[in-house]
Formats: sequence, structure tokens, C-alpha cells
Amino acid sequence: MLTRIVKLTIATEKASEFEHFFKEHKHIIQSFEGCNHVELLKSKDQLFFTYSLWKNERFLESYRHSKEFNKIWNETKTFFSGKPEAWSLYQIEDE
Repeated sequence: MLTRIVKLTIATEKASEFEHFFKEHKHIIQSFEGCNHVELLKSKDQLFFTYSLWKNERFLESYRHSKEFNKIWNETKTFFSGKPEAWSLYQIEDE
């Protein structure tokens, strides 16, 4: 299982519009093969994070190279007020 966290610094005046945009497009990401979960989180200081769970890196990369991703990401960039950051994390197995 792969956990993907992306930090998005969204312009304050565009925050509610971005939340609406995410809600409209969430189902596209969620329905992509290998995606088990996706959600949008927000901190008190208006930083946004997407949190998604993927079967493995191959499925995430397939999504990241899709026309759906390009369309969503290009529109998402119009909301930015800072550079995004992303982490791919793997669960540490218990011994």
C-alpha cells in the first residue's frame, strides 16, 4: 500500500473555490484503477493536503501520466499561491 500526501498552498481568496473544485473532481481520482481512497484536508492556517491511498506505486504513476491527471492538475495550479510538495510513503511492517 502506498500513501500519497500532497501539500497545496492555495491563495486565501481562492480557498472556497478550490474546495468546490476538489469536490467536483474527487470521484475521477477515486475511480481510477488502484486508488483505494482520496480526501482533501485543511489545516487551521489554510494549508490544504490531499491524502490518497494506492495499491502500489505503479497505479499512482499510471494515474499521474493520465489525461485525467493532466486536466485536473493544470486547473489545480491556477489556485496556487506557493509551490506544492508531495510525499509517497510506505507502511513499515511490524516485526
